[in-house]
Amino acid sequence: MTDLILTEQADHILTVRIHRPDRKNALTHAMYTGLGDALEQAKNDPDIRCVLFTGSDDCFTAGNDLGEFAAGLPGAFEDTPVGRFLFLLASATKPVVAAVNGPAVGIGTTMLLHCDMVFAGANTRFQMPFVNLGLCPEGASSLLLPSWLGRVRAAELLMLGDAFTADDAARLGLINRVCDPAETETTAREICTRLAKQAPAAMRATKALLNRPTQADLRDTMIAEGKRFAGLLKAPEAAEAFRAFEEKRDPDFSTFK
Repeated sequence: MTDLILTEQADHILTVRIHRPDRKNALTHAMYTGLGDALEQAKNDPDIRCVLFTGSDDCFTAGNDLGEFAAGLPGAFEDTPVGRFLFLLASATKPVVAAVNGPAVGIGTTMLLHCDMVFAGANTRFQMPFVNLGLCPEGASSLLLPSWLGRVRAAELLMLGDAFTADDAARLGLINRVCDPAETETTAREICTRLAKQAPAAMRATKALLNRPTQADLRDTMIAEGKRFAGLLKAPEAAEAFRAFEEKRDPDFSTFK
């Protein structure tokens, strides 16, 4: 497992920490492999009853490492490290909790849609800037957000790609609680401790029933999103967006049809 994804198992909780502070926890293919391996560990170890995802007090993740992802996806989406991670997360049978501070960009937001509970520091800024980068939604966000928020609110978040605060996320019902950033992880860990003490079979059944309304369409949506995402990664709009990012300017899409 990459040393940029740190894991610790204690008290029936597997803590999975994104740890690449010099790049704002931007995720590489190797890091996605580490995240997926952690979920496999949780799935196969009966001593693990809950998973806690977190970053640091000032950053969850700035999203994908654009320098690496600009080269495209290494294969069909479902076979890539990011695809494997998302499918494992969406199909997890044990409770998954997230403690989020600072930037939670792109998949830093969409992965939270598959967590059972999310606690965010007041310093958190969520954002799904896929269209801003010449890309499209992923992580089944095009399915889950409209079903939870309604189409117009989902369209606002996905089509404009603006950042929104922890208070906004709480108002929309996307997180459980806004915390002092220094207490976010402690708060989430207390919830994990409570979850780990619950009857495990009853917990798995409850989670399965909560996921049942969207489960049938989830895989198809992720694959459809992944195919479009992979195609757009190779298109001129994304190339312009990535150049603009490197040059610290706004992208110019005015000449595209």
